[in-house]
Order: sequence, then C-alpha cells, then structure tokens
Amino acid sequence: MPRRKAVLMVGLALVLGACGQVVTAVDNRDLGDNVKVFDPSMSTAEIQAAVDAVKTQQLNAEFGDGRVALLFKPGTYGTPDKPLLIDVGYYTEVMGLGRTPNDVVINGHLNVYNRCLDTTTSPPGNCIALDNFWRSASNMTVQVAGGEGCQTATDFWAVSQAAPLRRMNIVGKFSLMDYCSAGPQYASGGFIADSKFSGTDALINGSQQQFLVRNSEIPGWSNGVWNQVFSGVVGAPQTNFGTLSTDGKSLGTYTTLPTTPVSREKPYLYLDSSGAYQVYVPDTRQNSSGVSWASGAESGGRTLPLTSFFIARPSDSVALINAALAAGRNLLFTPGIYTVGQSIQVNRANTVVLGLGLATLTAQDGAVPMTVGDVDGVDIAGLTFDAGSVNSPTLLKIGTTSTGGSLSNPVALHDVFFRIGGPHLGKASNSLEVNRSGTLLDHLWVWRADHGSGVGWTDNTADHGVIVNGNDVTATGLFVEHFQKEEVLWNGERGKTIFFQNELPYDPPNQAAWKNGTTLGYAAYKVADTVQTHEGWGMGSYIFMNVDPTIHASNAFNVPVASGVKLHSLLTVQLNTGKGIIDHVVNQTGDPVTGDAATGKPAGTPSMVINFP
Repeated sequence: MPRRKAVLMVGLALVLGACGQVVTAVDNRDLGDNVKVFDPSMSTAEIQAAVDAVKTQQLNAEFGDGRVALLFKPGTYGTPDKPLLIDVGYYTEVMGLGRTPNDVVINGHLNVYNRCLDTTTSPPGNCIALDNFWRSASNMTVQVAGGEGCQTATDFWAVSQAAPLRRMNIVGKFSLMDYCSAGPQYASGGFIADSKFSGTDALINGSQQQFLVRNSEIPGWSNGVWNQVFSGVVGAPQTNFGTLSTDGKSLGTYTTLPTTPVSREKPYLYLDSSGAYQVYVPDTRQNSSGVSWASGAESGGRTLPLTSFFIARPSDSVALINAALAAGRNLLFTPGIYTVGQSIQVNRANTVVLGLGLATLTAQDGAVPMTVGDVDGVDIAGLTFDAGSVNSPTLLKIGTTSTGGSLSNPVALHDVFFRIGGPHLGKASNSLEVNRSGTLLDHLWVWRADHGSGVGWTDNTADHGVIVNGNDVTATGLFVEHFQKEEVLWNGERGKTIFFQNELPYDPPNQAAWKNGTTLGYAAYKVADTVQTHEGWGMGSYIFMNVDPTIHASNAFNVPVASGVKLHSLLTVQLNTGKGIIDHVVNQTGDPVTGDAATGKPAGTPSMVINFP
C-alpha cells in the first residue's frame, strides 16, 4: 500500500529519569507506519488505493488492534470528475495539515455509512449506525462530489459516540444519517465543533437521537429526535424544547445557547511554510460563537515545534515517557495500543499531550494510566483509556486538590474516551476524577461496555464514570453510559454542563442489586446535596433493562433544591417497551416513562422537563 512517512530528524536527547539516572530518548524517529501522509503530487488513484486498504482493515474492526491516522498535506485532492472517496472506519483519524481548513481541499466524500451487522444475508441486514464509534475527521474542506446513486449529492457522517468532527468546512449536502443503506436508520448522537457547513439548505439530522454542535456555522437543521443542543452556533434553530408543534403531533427538541461560556479548541498538527511540523494550541475563548478560523488562521494561541514533543511508540516504557515529561517535553502518542503499568505523570503547566489515530492507553495491574498534577493549562487530546482486568481506582486523575485552577487557562480534555470492557475484560472503580478547579471537559465518551468481551454485571465492574470535585468545571459534550452507581457525581461548586447523554446500565440482575438505600437505582447525574450553584442544558437519560425488565430508577437527575442550581431541557426515555421504568426526570418532578401505548406514550416517547426548578 503506498504511504508517505512524517520524518523528524532532530538528533538525540538525554533526559533525567527517576533518581536522576540518565535516560536516552531517541528523537530521530518518524511518526510510525500507522501514520499515512499524503501530498497533492500523488495521483488520486494512488491515494484512493491507500485509503481503501485502510477502510478494508478498519471498517468492521470495532474491537480490533489497528490504529491509523491519515494526514493530508496542504493542497487539493481529487476533482469533480475524479473524486476522492474516503470511508472512515474504526480507530481512523483523517486530518488536514493546513493552518486552516481551507488549506486542504478534498473534492469527493468523507463518509461514515451504516454498519451492517448481519453479513449472512444478501444484501447484508441490520444496517445501523448505533455502534459507529471511535473515529474522527478534522481541519479540511470537503467539496462534495462523486459517489453513486443516492450517495452522489450527499456526504454522510452516520455516527454515534466518540466520532467527532472538528475544524471542518463542508460544502454541499450533509447528512448525519445514512439513508442509502437498508433500514432501520438508527444513530445515537455525536459532536461537531469549530466547523462550517454551506451549499445546502440544512444539515440532515434524520434519525440522530441526540447531537451537540458547538461554535460552528450551519445553514439550518432538518429535524430532531430527542435532544439537539447548539452552543455558540451561527444559524442554529431557536430553542423549542418541550414546545408542542403547530400540528400538535410532536414536542420540540432544540436547546440553543447563543454563546459558549468557555471553550478552547483542540490542539492540532500542521505544516508551516518550510514544511516543518508544528502543533498549534488555541487560546481559551469566553462567551464565543462561530468558528475560530472565520478570518483566517486564528491568533492568540501558542505554536509549538514538534521537536518539543517526545514522540511515543507503544514499545516505549512508562519510565522513558515520564523522563521526557520531567525534562520539559510535550508528549505525542503515535497510533497504537500502549500497556501502562504505572502512571504517566504530567506535572508541568501548559504541557500538551496529543494522541494520533485514537491512540489507546490500557491499564495493567490496577494502575492509574495517567495523572495530572496541580498545574494549569494542560491539554489532553485524542486519547482512549482502557481499563485492564485488575481493578484500577481511576483511569485519569486531574489534580489532587480543588484549590487553585482557573477557566482563564484551564486543564482541558478534548475527544478523550474511556472504556470498561469491550475489547477485553476491564475493571475500574471510576474512569475520570477531576479535582482541579477550572477544568474544561470538551467532548468525552465514558463507557462501561454493554457488548463485546468481558461484559457482565460482575465482570466489567465500574461504580462511576465521572467524579467532579473541583470548582468551576465546565463540560461541553458529556456522554456517560452504563455505570453501576451514579454515572456522573458532581461535588464541586459552580459547575456547568452543556449537553449530557446517558444510558443507564442494561444489566442489573434485579432491583436489590441496583438500589441506593431506599432509592430505586442510581441517578445518572447527581449533584451533591451541599452544592449551591450548578447549571446544565440539554440533558437526557435513557433506560433499557435487558436482564430484569421490572427494574425502576427513581429518577435520572438528582440535584439539591437551591436557588443557584438550575437545569434546562431535561428528558428521559424508555428505549424498548416494558424494559425498565424511570419514575421521575429530576428529583420528584417529571412523568414516568412506562412504554404504555394505551396512554399514547409508547417506548421512545420522552418525558420532558423544560426547566428545573
């Protein structure tokens, strides 16, 4: 398969490891065989063959070991007559290497289609997007062209969790569901940030159950299923959540914030005018809207040469990685799976930790794979944390105390994903622990697996997905699913969440096994009783009990009754008829979801609370 390598020749560095011993950190290494770099001098046919080979490898590899990054140097690829068609499979990152999305232009498609789970029939059946996880695209322009049949005029991004689009410029018809494949067209939500769409009347939301669009420009939005949230989006529809339509047949699903209170875009790799690799670290923005690159390359951030990064490979020891961090290096994980038997320690302010190709850190022997000290400005982006077979207390720990820290220069997590089970048996009491105040959580999927390997109530054990102890923590895009106690436990003051998506655990064996004192089940989102100020927008929790269908959850959201605690646009849903009941939406407010067709509220009908209190 044709490929180009990103090569860095920067000599040899000596860094101090534990107890002052000298560790040799080899820096004259390329980005590895799993990074494919394309340039405009290559023919469309050559590039097409390369991306098709990656597609063949990754398209159905939901729990496979492959990790791939496809990088495009500035220039134009494909033509309207000979388009480049890129299908994005599992653990595949597609990224432009320009300073703005306009620097890399794809004439063609960048697609995610439904995955057909039944390959025994002809044509294949059970084609859905519910499991289209773990992939991404960023920093390029797609001028939609080519394709066959109904694909010709449309770019498809039919995804669910952990499949972000960032810094994209899409020109042409764009759909978040795959209406070309045989139905049903189910899709379970996603995340778009810092992106612009044009050349069409509206984005086709279609069957997407929920979606968050942040700091973007859209021509319109076609419809909604349950929960569609827009924060700082030019062209977003007006809030209509819970409002009855003019024909009296449906309730509105849109929640729109004119600006995003605080944001920082994900750091990204690019090539400068001399062809050298750099990493741009965007600045923090307050009360912002629209794309960061509207007037060209954004300013105010930091540019770091890639030579300031230790380029890690899966064969590197944690001792070597920690020695490089201690010596003041930033950290780039090349695509692959890293076995981590002791904590990677990020203790220097403003350190950038960047993963390519959804690089994955797997805990070994109960280790905490990564910790961040009590420092500001650290960026962690593009990483997946996997639990191992021995229970870890947590998978990522941010800070040790809630004193200090500020949203003016936050610790920020971008596209960081967590798994308990799925590829293998995994156990972790908690996935993410946030102690540092002023932390920004920008698109997380925190998942206790409901399918795959090592899955069962007493197998992939996990109490909580996210615990927030710090103050002034903001989350923009929080997906947390299937944990055995509170999915999110928020103890800090002045927290904010813009968009929350949750499924309660599927597999409690009985009510006695899933009960919090006299309370039935556990809340998906719990704000501690001592908290005085907290706010959330666009928050949904769903129930589907596939072992004991009689199980109840008393409520999905549990918050203190205080003047400073406010939640907006809340909903609960029973996913399948008779498979579990959520009695109330928040505290004792909101109708139960019972899946009772006789009442006109079959499964899939949301129970909504517009504002609480």
